[in-house]
Amino acid sequence: MRRRGTFSVIRMSHTAPYPARLLAQPRKATATMPTLLIFHEVDDVEHWLSSPKREEIFGPLGITVRTFIDPTKSQRVGLIAEVPDMETFQRIMESETAAEAMKFDGVRPETVLTLVEP
Repeated sequence: MRRRGTFSVIRMSHTAPYPARLLAQPRKATATMPTLLIFHEVDDVEHWLSSPKREEIFGPLGITVRTFIDPTKSQRVGLIAEVPDMETFQRIMESETAAEAMKFDGVRPETVLTLVEP
């Protein structure tokens, strides 16, 4: 689930000088799931894109992932991951299972950069 700007409208009488839509006040969005941007390099972009490992590792944990590639044909790729539980994500990323999946996918571990939405 992504955070999106939402608004509550203040109801005003028809004699108000400004339309109610101009007086809409933003409501605070509630953070339900952290969003991560993950960048790294891979040995073979096509192999990485077609790999079932992301779904095998992340799917059962409720982590959804969107993949991205560098259009300049470099070996740089990226992910947007919606993570329901950061502790579980961190634990799985430190596991031997994740290390094996990364090796299978040709991920160059020293290039991984993870950014967390504030």
